[in-house]
Amino acid sequence: MSAAPPLTALRAGLASCHVCGQLARLPATDAHHARCPRCGAPLHARKPASIATTWALVLASILLYLPANLLPMMITASFLGSQEDTILSGVIFLWESGSWPLAVVVFFASVMVPLLKILALLYLLISVQRRSRRHPLQRTRLYRVVEFVGRWSMLDIYVITLLVALVHFQGLATVQAGPAAVAFGAVVVLTMFAALSFDPRLIWDPLADATPPSTPPSPAVPDRHD
Repeated sequence: MSAAPPLTALRAGLASCHVCGQLARLPATDAHHARCPRCGAPLHARKPASIATTWALVLASILLYLPANLLPMMITASFLGSQEDTILSGVIFLWESGSWPLAVVVFFASVMVPLLKILALLYLLISVQRRSRRHPLQRTRLYRVVEFVGRWSMLDIYVITLLVALVHFQGLATVQAGPAAVAFGAVVVLTMFAALSFDPRLIWDPLADATPPSTPPSPAVPDRHD
């Protein structure tokens, strides 16, 4: 005798609104045009085209990651000449000047965090497409971490903005953001949108759709006649 499959919101015909979080019942006849009873937003059991949209955003962020790290991030011009600095050259300068804690922070936030986010999103996409059932809780936690740290990857942009305002205020030199700043900002924004477009419920769908193993019947106990 097989055990009953676990009851999920999808099996019960329920969906959560992506805008206000209201839990509502999907109509049995026209579920594709259902609306949230509270805010009126379209209701979907899963985010529409979640995998395709996330793949497009991740691939775009990969293409922009290289120019973000190879092109100049900051261009400084003074009476001594002009200098172009990339993210890595800035990290090296901070390290050699003795500001190694700031160099570690800039390297981790500007180089490692975007790269790790891209790798994590690739892992989640591949595992979901392969309908993997391994470690769903750990993969869900990984997604929550990626979603949370997205906003903290703009450290270089913040530093350049403050430096430009400071230098212009003192009239020492001219500091401009290089082409890498645009590419880097695009990488951060694209990875943030990729995390938002990914539906973590897809991680658990293979477990809910799996047929539970049947329980073998217990052997009959013969009656004893005293």
